Amino acid sequence: MSEKKVVIFIVEGPSDEAALGTIMKEYFSSNEVQFIVMHGDITLKDCVSSATILKKINEQIESVKSRYRYSQDDFIKIIHIVDTDGVYIADTDIVETDVKEIQYYEDHIDAKCANIIAERNKRKGDILYKLRKTGKINGIPYQIYFNSCNLEHVLYGELKDYSDEEKQILSDDFADRYDGKVGEFVEFILSPNIAVQGTYQKTWDYIEKELNSLKRHTNMHLIFG
Repeated sequence: MSEKKVVIFIVEGPSDEAALGTIMKEYFSSNEVQFIVMHGDITLKDCVSSATILKKINEQIESVKSRYRYSQDDFIKIIHIVDTDGVYIADTDIVETDVKEIQYYEDHIDAKCANIIAERNKRKGDILYKLRKTGKINGIPYQIYFNSCNLEHVLYGELKDYSDEEKQILSDDFADRYDGKVGEFVEFILSPNIAVQGTYQKTWDYIEKELNSLKRHTNMHLIFG
């Protein structure tokens, strides 16, 4: 058995871990922190649905358990961080236009095929609802936190299609800025212009309304409550 209890973070990409890893390891310094990088959005991966998502996440936890030889009792918390990607907007706010890649704005989405994005939103929305209503996965306390429209939007204040290289540069700079300054990060993430106020459930209720899942919002501050 590990001497320290284990906190698992599930994130979408390497830049997410680069931006938040040092901060979370400092805040949870009395525990051992392990990041699971999905290299994509697990809610949109093939063969994932609201019926299978808990199994898919548990497979990731089991992989970490096996790799580091943890026991089940070593785990105390799973923290899952996701992008909203405008998933809750009305279908009428998805504009079909001649773009190569989906483009996000704070009041609409541009897409080559609106129907495909509408179907994606429905599927991801169902999965996120399942996850936010799930308190435990295989007996381990679990909660999911959002960044809207994505992590870069929340942390850097601009809604644009960053390249992987740009994401990594921004993440490294962000990590350097808050290295050893977890209190300053918490103050930043609590800023009223980005932090959705209220309980865990209330923040999710809020982000599901109108165009909120495109606007610059997060409930990551609740991680530090």
